[in-house]
Amino acid sequence: MMTSIDSSDANPAATIGLSQVEAVVHVARLGSISRAAEALFITQPALTARIQALERALGTQLLHRGRTGSRLTEAGRAFLPHAGRSLSALERGRMAVADVVSGSGGRLTIGAAPAVSTYVLPAMLHRFRDTYPAVQLSVRSGHSEEVLGMVLREEVEIGLMRPIQHAEITASLLYEDELVLVVHRGHPFAASGQIRMAEMATEHLILFDRTSSYHELTSAIFRQAGIDPRGYLEVDNIDAAKRMVEQRLGIALLPRTSVQAEIGSAALFPVEVVDMSPVRRQIVVARRRDTGDPSPVVAAFLRTLDELRPVTERIERHEPLGDP
Repeated sequence: MMTSIDSSDANPAATIGLSQVEAVVHVARLGSISRAAEALFITQPALTARIQALERALGTQLLHRGRTGSRLTEAGRAFLPHAGRSLSALERGRMAVADVVSGSGGRLTIGAAPAVSTYVLPAMLHRFRDTYPAVQLSVRSGHSEEVLGMVLREEVEIGLMRPIQHAEITASLLYEDELVLVVHRGHPFAASGQIRMAEMATEHLILFDRTSSYHELTSAIFRQAGIDPRGYLEVDNIDAAKRMVEQRLGIALLPRTSVQAEIGSAALFPVEVVDMSPVRRQIVVARRRDTGDPSPVVAAFLRTLDELRPVTERIERHEPLGDP
């Protein structure tokens, strides 16, 4: 029988090692010092030394050793569930590290402009999660200037935004979006499908999100053409603008990606403005220049974006976005 240990012998400063916990768990499961030593590929004296070191650290005996094998003491039975959970947690930690190293796990935080996070990013994340289900995803939305700040402050690993020049940022093109004029199903413009800019002077124009670059872009188009619409209605987001158009409160120039579903269902109708040059806005993938090579998780997401070129090509061809 193993030597009795008085609780006064406990050493609060003693370190409890993984190998000691593992030793007790194996003996409890296999019921034998010899079988546990064999399973751990160590000698019986080495296993006994580990258990005794753990007992000294805890100040109590964990195992009774008899002729028919070893069994847990009351203290050992109390200790075993915690020991098992500790080993399981460490194994999960080992697997999590392996996932991070391989790119199949870890955490990825993305910053995205509202039109991207709402209408384009979900399809991209759907494909990414199919391949990397263990990665924890977090998306933060903000205007492109705000996304740039998130990238610079390293609050996000990747920013999806319109191009903004900055010495500390590197960016690559993801796709181009286009502003499209949309009207409700009963609007006279919908019948012909084509108008000239001057015809918009009789309409109420719905503008969205005064702090967005799209707001200024839309306003500039009319200023430069010398056109003053009949009236303006301002809302704070694209979805609200679409609903206003559907309710016959006006017409709107909106990013094509944001109205694909409504055009497909005929809730909204696109109208070509024949004398207006196409108004396109690039969306780029931005990262801090000094971060060096991307982490495995970031590299995996960038590979997914490369694989999704058919999706971004559908955006540029004005085709509906469904599953990649």
